[in-house]
Amino acid sequence: MKERAMVPRAEFSSYYGRPVLKKPVWAELDIAGYLFTGGIAAGSALLAAGADLSGRPSMRRSARLTSMAALGVSGAALVHDLGKPERFVNMLRVFKPTSPMSVGSWLLSAFAAPLGVAAASELPVGRRLVGRLARPAGLAAAAVAPGIATYTAVLICDTSVPSWHAAYPEMPFVFAGSALAGSAGLSLVLSPVAENAPAVRLAVLGAAMELAASHRIESRLGLLAEPYAEGKAGAKLRAGKALTLAGTLTAVALGRRSKVAAVAAGGMLAAASALTRFGIFEAGVASAEDPVYTVAPQRERVEKVSAAGS
Repeated sequence: MKERAMVPRAEFSSYYGRPVLKKPVWAELDIAGYLFTGGIAAGSALLAAGADLSGRPSMRRSARLTSMAALGVSGAALVHDLGKPERFVNMLRVFKPTSPMSVGSWLLSAFAAPLGVAAASELPVGRRLVGRLARPAGLAAAAVAPGIATYTAVLICDTSVPSWHAAYPEMPFVFAGSALAGSAGLSLVLSPVAENAPAVRLAVLGAAMELAASHRIESRLGLLAEPYAEGKAGAKLRAGKALTLAGTLTAVALGRRSKVAAVAAGGMLAAASALTRFGIFEAGVASAEDPVYTVAPQRERVEKVSAAGS
């Protein structure tokens, strides 16, 4: 006969209400901005390569220059957060496949070099110097771009931050979709209507990927999905979803016929991509600050193991 517990089960409370985990010390503007602009750089490099191969010179030029500008802002944000530029260089002394930061540093270096050549070829002086290397360099940058778009998702999920870590299967797809939709949006703004068909198709693909993966996070994570739906993070992510959907529908319906509609759709998609990255960052910080998101899932896992053993 099973013995009856005489002492009631204790309810969890942290030590003086303090967080169990130390929240990320990254500056939001630096790192969330880094996540956003890195994705734009990757998606724009892919668009530029496609535009080059399909004979769309205006789109190719704007996408290459957008990608280079976004990469520059991304690198500046990363270095600012690190505090000293040499800290980034120091990460290139070794290559650790088990470290997302190490892999990411090498990916950024492998991406920046060919992208710089391709972007330089769009300028009068660069065209004379590296014009013949433009297409191979652009294709090389596009080959590395998927890693640039998704390694940052691995970077934040490879932490003890509860709502980031639990979302590791879906987060790379959220980041990849957001990168594609955001870069497609900027291309819709900057490219002529006659050339923007690939950007419209990329916006549809990116939006579908991002929204599907985000929905899976919300439905699978249970308690740990709460930070993605509450507070400032929830407001940003809901606004991002609404703008992603509205921008995609506008691009499909009118983006190929009206420049005004294309600009409106592109602005919504780019803003949605930024809101998504900042919302995800804030949700992770919120989950680290509240002890329940650390202890409750641990207790649930212990109980499942105990039940399985019984």
